[in-house]
Amino acid sequence: MQAFSALHRAGAPLLLPNAWDVASAVVIADAGAAAIATTSAGVAWSLGVPDGADLGADRVAEVVGRIVSAVGVPVSADIEGGYADVAATTTAVIEAGASGVNLEDGTREPAEQADRLSAARAAADELGDAIWLNARTDLFLAGPGSVDEALARAERYAEAGADSLFVPGLTDLGAITELANGPLPLAVMVQYGAPTVAELTAAGVVRISLGSAIAQAAYGLAARATTELLKAGTYPATREGFPYDAMNRLLG
Repeated sequence: MQAFSALHRAGAPLLLPNAWDVASAVVIADAGAAAIATTSAGVAWSLGVPDGADLGADRVAEVVGRIVSAVGVPVSADIEGGYADVAATTTAVIEAGASGVNLEDGTREPAEQADRLSAARAAADELGDAIWLNARTDLFLAGPGSVDEALARAERYAEAGADSLFVPGLTDLGAITELANGPLPLAVMVQYGAPTVAELTAAGVVRISLGSAIAQAAYGLAARATTELLKAGTYPATREGFPYDAMNRLLG
């Protein structure tokens, strides 16, 4: 657990790709990732349900456990809003081997979310695990958001035991720099068009993750390959697929 926490450094941020099953996780680890996070969207889609469909602690912990068993790097678990019982969910994923937990506030008021973060921290402490607790705020997902409100939440979340503030949807480097100088180390989510790792490093970010972007790209490739087959009778989309023998080797 301590090794995962030590990867969060200003000036040398943790680059954290997101997996959704064992195959994606072993490919990511083989590519050189120092750690892996799960993506709730990717996990949900792989199980045949939409994101936000209340996967629950048992299903999430099962996926996390399989990934942890398959890779030799730390794994952070996306537990969405913590489901019905935040403490029980946190306990379940830690017992499955998670080194970190990502807990989102969604539409909750900051006071309620602070209580949920405290519950997650207490559950980890009871197990004697120093997990990295990543407090996600959704302020910037639906619109421009408010830096002042994010700073206020960071203060409350820090008091509740969070280790970092996660601001998916925020790509403005000025706002990111301001938040990185706030009460908590800052984590961001990137995809095509977002600032580069170098730019985010200069802004003071300690963690950069891809969220559901890799899963979306994989499913996008599946759609393109199918369209080519059905419409053009050609297969160029499959040209850069992961080698069959290499995948069997990683899973063997």
